[in-house]
Amino acid sequence: MTATNLKVDDENVLAKLPEPKGYKLLIAIPELHGKTEGGVYMPDSIKHMEETASIIGYVISVGTEAYTDKDRFPNGPWCEKGDFIIFRSYSGTRFKVDNKEFRIINDDTVEAVVEDPRGYTRA
Repeated sequence: MTATNLKVDDENVLAKLPEPKGYKLLIAIPELHGKTEGGVYMPDSIKHMEETASIIGYVISVGTEAYTDKDRFPNGPWCEKGDFIIFRSYSGTRFKVDNKEFRIINDDTVEAVVEDPRGYTRA
């Protein structure tokens, strides 16, 4: 499966997004293609399950208190706005704006930053 549209360019959608508060991050979830790399079409129920369990996201914004706890983050922030991240499956508060999925996750939910999110899938 290939992830597309990780970055949100639609001004209408951006205007509707909430501002994360405290130690939260707002991330965009990739939209999945309707078929696998082998050419098999996926039913909507399977696409929904894969999006729900997604592990890749794009950091849209960071709450003002994210990564400020020097005891928990002695080396500074784990990610920043504009990063592609890997995070724990099923984490965060899920919601949609104009049929695009987003999540609000805790700052310590980030597992890694990746340069290019293509090719990553949940195992």
